[in-house]
Amino acid sequence: MAKDIFERTMSALREAEAHAKGEPSAGMVVHVPETVDVAQIRKRTGKVQTAFAASIGVPVSTLRQWEHQRRQPQGAARVLLAMLEKNPQVVEETLGSMPR
Repeated sequence: MAKDIFERTMSALREAEAHAKGEPSAGMVVHVPETVDVAQIRKRTGKVQTAFAASIGVPVSTLRQWEHQRRQPQGAARVLLAMLEKNPQVVEETLGSMPR
């Protein structure tokens, strides 16, 4: 019994170490879309540009660049926007309500 607990604990620690090093975890696959329709996502949240930009932590000028498709969000911003596309209330549910 103790040996089984030890082995499971060590396995979990190895997975945690690999994750901390940025290595992919077994069974964990994340799909991040290449492009996102930022204007459509914002409209689904019901927020004006200034409130939406504040809620996701970007300058309004950046949001406008995305909405006019002059630029595409990258990295964590694209992940957050993909999450908002699936659940327009994810920011409020996670961090609390923001002004509209």
